[in-house]
Amino acid sequence: MPGGFWYYAHEDPDALAVVDPDGTEISAGELLARCNRMAHGLRALGLQAGDTVAAILPNGVYPATVYLAALQIGLYYVPINYRLSPPEVAYILSDSDAKAFVTHERFATLAVEAADIAAIPADGRLAVGAVPGFRDLEQLLASQPETDPSDRLAGAAMHYTSGTTGRPKGVKRALSGLDPDTSSELFSMFLLLFGIGPRDGNVHLSTSPNYHTAVTTFAGNALHAGHPVVYMDKWDPEQTLALIEKYGCTHTHMVPTQFHRMLQLPDDVRAKYDVSSMKFAIHAAAPCPIDVKHKMIAWWGESIIEYYGATEGGGTLATAAQWLAYPGTVGTVWPSSTLKIVDDDGVECPTGTPGIVWMKMATGDFEYKGDKSKTDDSHDADGFFTVGDVGYLNEEGYLFLCDRKSDMIIAGGVNIYPAEIEGELLAHPGIADAAVFGIPDDDMGEQIKAVIEVRDGVVADDALRASIMDHLAGRLAKFKWPRSIDFVDQLPREPTGKLLKRTLRDPYWADRDVAI
Repeated sequence: MPGGFWYYAHEDPDALAVVDPDGTEISAGELLARCNRMAHGLRALGLQAGDTVAAILPNGVYPATVYLAALQIGLYYVPINYRLSPPEVAYILSDSDAKAFVTHERFATLAVEAADIAAIPADGRLAVGAVPGFRDLEQLLASQPETDPSDRLAGAAMHYTSGTTGRPKGVKRALSGLDPDTSSELFSMFLLLFGIGPRDGNVHLSTSPNYHTAVTTFAGNALHAGHPVVYMDKWDPEQTLALIEKYGCTHTHMVPTQFHRMLQLPDDVRAKYDVSSMKFAIHAAAPCPIDVKHKMIAWWGESIIEYYGATEGGGTLATAAQWLAYPGTVGTVWPSSTLKIVDDDGVECPTGTPGIVWMKMATGDFEYKGDKSKTDDSHDADGFFTVGDVGYLNEEGYLFLCDRKSDMIIAGGVNIYPAEIEGELLAHPGIADAAVFGIPDDDMGEQIKAVIEVRDGVVADDALRASIMDHLAGRLAKFKWPRSIDFVDQLPREPTGKLLKRTLRDPYWADRDVAI
């Protein structure tokens, strides 16, 4: 059977492989030569199978080069969030045992300070462009052969969790010991879950920064399936539509916030672009408000596919038709996975009763690197793991997520799920974005606060607050209504749209015990 990017690149070196954000097109043969040179270069630096190469890079050919090099010589590839502080980056460099660190001059100040703190050796510091103390990556590549490296061995990506509690941890899986052509075929089979086969005219649009697990996974799987990858540098709703039309993009990965913001484009702007090539608009990472999902399906049709998973594994999947039959579901379990819902005592919950979601995958387990306690706490005796999400199964086996347990509000002993409230708030015509969380309440333990970003031209005042409460009447039980509403110019979100709720919530809980 054909096996991954390397097979397709050898078979058709002139095929398009990568479109950089500036529009530069890189062929499969050129990318193959680059990743081979990178593999030889990393070996020349002394890296051996099982070692780690870390990177802070903008989207495009450079992270693809490092990723593909690592995956054919048995290395762990660790992409790092460029939004972190130098000590946070240094922690990941040290914790991952990185022996090489690749960056870009765009992130020079961050990279230099982090590399110094982590004591990355001079030879192991590589940069695109001028970064003090870092070797020029292009010079290293130019000094190496473009032939396939010998003794090829499948490597793996090791992503660091976002660290909602404590420091982030690397999700590490044992290397397969397989030839990368065999192993990469297993990677590309992930796309088959969504009905996406190899080649067949498919083109992937990568909308978010490469340090996110899903971004590396879907873009990497696309390359391994012989699909060109079109990279965006910074996500923009109208540019997304323009790129889909220009390159005939057939699949992408997004988060609900991106859907919401595309829907906010004026009707005439949306109508300008032909997005009919999009067959698999896959989304995850946060609950999708029901109103937003209905509107996206009305616009993009059956291409809207949702899945539930995490860096640690997954999961479930819901087609547009399944979701319309069971609005709000994240689908049924993958063929390779098992799912159960349990209470705090480890007893399985009855159908329809919320509890902690636990999953098990047939394709291999993981550990949190260097943290046996966290690894053990996240697993049970039967090999299931959890990331702390709360949900329930209906009679037909469809999973419905409520929220993260860490985000759940407990007011007067009642569990309240912010995601449900946020979804209803986003259906208000004056609201561009919303965050809901619990703040201290001496009587009830917690009370509900909403922080709202209004749409352009909308006045943020008491009249709008009253309008919001009227909007919630009949949609939500009164005990779920916010007790207070604040307005902000912009909510704190990652470039992928992930809400940084802790930055809003934590000041209220300073010097106090959190409720959960």
